[in-house]
Amino acid sequence: MSTLADLTIHEALDLLDSREISAFELTQAVLSRVAATEDRVHAYLNLDAEGALAQAAKADKERLSGLQAALLGIPIAVKDNISTQGIETTCGSKILKGYIPPFDATAIKHLKDAGAVILGKTNQDEFAMGSSTENSGYGVTHNPWNLDRVPGGSSGGSAAAVSVGEALGALGTDTGGSVRQPAAFCGIVGLRPSYGRISRYGLIAFASSLDQIGPLTRDVEDAALLLSVLAGADPRDSTCRPNPVPTYTEGLDTGIKGLRIGIPTDYLAGQGIQPAVAKALKEALACLEEAGAELVELRLPHTQYGIATYYLIATAEASTNLARFDGVRYGIRIAEEGTLEQMYAQTRGQGLGEEVKRRIMLGTYTLSAGYYDAYYIKAQKVRTLIKQDFDQAFEQVDILVGPTTPTTAFKLGEHITDPLQMYLEDIFTIPPALAGIPCMSVPCGFDAEGLPVGLQFMAPPMEEAQLLKAAYAYEKMTRWNKRRPVLC
Repeated sequence: MSTLADLTIHEALDLLDSREISAFELTQAVLSRVAATEDRVHAYLNLDAEGALAQAAKADKERLSGLQAALLGIPIAVKDNISTQGIETTCGSKILKGYIPPFDATAIKHLKDAGAVILGKTNQDEFAMGSSTENSGYGVTHNPWNLDRVPGGSSGGSAAAVSVGEALGALGTDTGGSVRQPAAFCGIVGLRPSYGRISRYGLIAFASSLDQIGPLTRDVEDAALLLSVLAGADPRDSTCRPNPVPTYTEGLDTGIKGLRIGIPTDYLAGQGIQPAVAKALKEALACLEEAGAELVELRLPHTQYGIATYYLIATAEASTNLARFDGVRYGIRIAEEGTLEQMYAQTRGQGLGEEVKRRIMLGTYTLSAGYYDAYYIKAQKVRTLIKQDFDQAFEQVDILVGPTTPTTAFKLGEHITDPLQMYLEDIFTIPPALAGIPCMSVPCGFDAEGLPVGLQFMAPPMEEAQLLKAAYAYEKMTRWNKRRPVLC
């Protein structure tokens, strides 16, 4: 039964449709994998095993009655900053301990409408602020490929769960790389859609102009399947685009002959790329060229300003969004004797972690009267230049390809006292996030220590179909995604 936990979503659906397995058996297998590995991985903050089995039994009855739904009976994990009705949602923060949302996020509603089985909530960096899942208020998550390494962040719990078989797929969120970077570190597929392609209603905000929900899966076809379910207009989210949602799984295998693929030289120069990552990228580009793609070198000249720009804009938005967590309306309240202001200070002081406090202070400083024009406005202007770099690039090519991260997964504790070094892990994932374009990471090799390497594909806005086709073609040539960590 445990091997069922290693299936892709589409493989599991084929077995469910042919009645070779039941949703109950599939969910039991995944929960058995959780029982066998979770004490070492710590992917979950809240596992709803009883609820998941009840949902699976219901899915089996619905299938027998003839109901057809895209994800009927498929066990899915959810990052802890996406609202789930009746299930505690903490954003990995002590300040929200005990908060149970009275509603589902739109993305969760879409999953439930499609028949998915919600397993529970996964660990993350507190309020999605981090690149290693070491900033969680509830302990670190370990990388299933090497338990002494980080799984990436901030969606590290979701990525680790999918990688080790504790879920068949998962939802993460990506602000500056928090789906793609952990996907690269854990050897799976991570997709960040165009800004506005998936509703943010019910996503607890970090940086509203950057946050996006995205799927973490074992292969590209599964990512396409989940995107087809999750995407679509939502009147409750004014930033959600009304574009029709294609069936992204159709036409995946049409090939990439004649596709123009851009290679950003700025992603390869002086960014401290690990030799194993550079080697895997070179081999991946050779595969794409062999498949008939035309490789074109080009410039994205403002890439070097991406991290500075991101950490001005993201922290400014975070300082505003997190002002609501004050001990009055949500989560814990440290109500010792004193004034209202003292209650605010005590609650936030004890409830928020160091990285969150650091970013709130940076953002507040950036938005202060004396520095707003010098920092925040200037960062917004540079963001426009970064977007224009991508617009000009896509006038020459159809897709851009580069490394997802400059290194493979680093050791637990290696960067925790050096915030700048931690921030540099997102050097390649931040620019496309600032531009709002769709991008995804797929496995493209392993280093000498057996740690996965990620390859990042980027496409023009709302061109997820083109993005998925290119990634699918590469995946079918290499099969790196078929390798699994051996943990049980």
